[in-house]
Amino acid sequence: MSRNKKDIAFYMHSGSGNHGCEAIADSLLRQLASLGAPQPVTVITNSAAEDKRYGIQNMCRVVEEQHIADNKFDHTLYYGWRKLTGDKESFMRYRFAGIRGKNAPKLAVSIGGDNYCYPSMVRDLGLANSMLVRQGTKTMLLGCSIEPGLLRDENEESHRLIEDLRNYSMILARETRTYNALRGAGIDKDKLKLVPDPAFALPVGKKAELPDGFDAGNMVGLNLSPMVGDYASDPDAAMRSYETLIRHILDNSDMNVLLIPHVVWDRSNDLTPLRILYGMFKDTERVALIDDMNAEDLKGVIAACRFFIGARTHSTIAAYSLEVPTLVLGYSVKSIGIAEDIFGTSDNYVLRVQDLKADGQMTAAYDWLASNEQMIRDKLHKVMPEFRNRALDNGAEIMKLYQS
Repeated sequence: MSRNKKDIAFYMHSGSGNHGCEAIADSLLRQLASLGAPQPVTVITNSAAEDKRYGIQNMCRVVEEQHIADNKFDHTLYYGWRKLTGDKESFMRYRFAGIRGKNAPKLAVSIGGDNYCYPSMVRDLGLANSMLVRQGTKTMLLGCSIEPGLLRDENEESHRLIEDLRNYSMILARETRTYNALRGAGIDKDKLKLVPDPAFALPVGKKAELPDGFDAGNMVGLNLSPMVGDYASDPDAAMRSYETLIRHILDNSDMNVLLIPHVVWDRSNDLTPLRILYGMFKDTERVALIDDMNAEDLKGVIAACRFFIGARTHSTIAAYSLEVPTLVLGYSVKSIGIAEDIFGTSDNYVLRVQDLKADGQMTAAYDWLASNEQMIRDKLHKVMPEFRNRALDNGAEIMKLYQS
């Protein structure tokens, strides 16, 4: 038996250029190290360069996925094989060669749990899971969010999804909506637990170096993702809403506005819309765009904000965990489910992208947040210690499954 047969591996890590992905990996690696997990944990990543840039490689063994699209010969060979044999898992064996054969770990943890929110990714998630199970590796799905409707539909895709989920030895749902939907779909309660996202327990990095004239506790942090245009009925509504909101904040308060990117991939870069907003307001000297940095240091920046409005889920998880009153521009079950678990409702805390039509909607939602600031702070102060503590159960559940 190879050494790796005793190991733990993370997969479905999209790379640390998405600082939400980085936050999950960072928090989990710290948890496992504190629990005496075998070291180093292997992280199969879509981009080793990103993990090196932001420091994840200092905490684990990083192995990059094999990118079949980048190798024309291999792509042709595997495509032909799959066509002839119907072997749908062959692409996954190629992609995840780093945790195959002699490198097969005892336990593989899918840390991209919210990938099931994206229909285009569900097929590959299932094929990777079945491939790993077939080779004798236990699998866990962690940080899971799934649209309940996908589990209720009586169609072939729904049945395939449920069968895929049953293949995991353990699923950690990160919000109650997903947990209840999984139970309703027949997932055994002994293989399913409700555990907050591990990023709730991510440490805060270095103290933020704020722009000149920007004072901690007197800023509104704003995050905007280009993804919101994919879900809105009006693709330009979010940009107009943010512009209206910034003008409202500048005209009606002495607070400054800090634009905070949380994903900086070329294919989905928060800096693209944020640079446009910065260009509109830079002459006021009250709006600034911060530089890209790792997830822990970004959390340090968010900690300096009085209020936070964010589109990226993990930017808002950082804000929640720091007890900063937060408005989420959401598009899926994950933002609604997390808000409901914290506040008992998503009303006033989540503004659905799909419902964003009038430019003043976000401003009205922000005004409610500001008017109820102390109530929200009191609620966060009451529930967040437990959330942060329960987020540490992710590492404990990994160890429990690994040792079983």
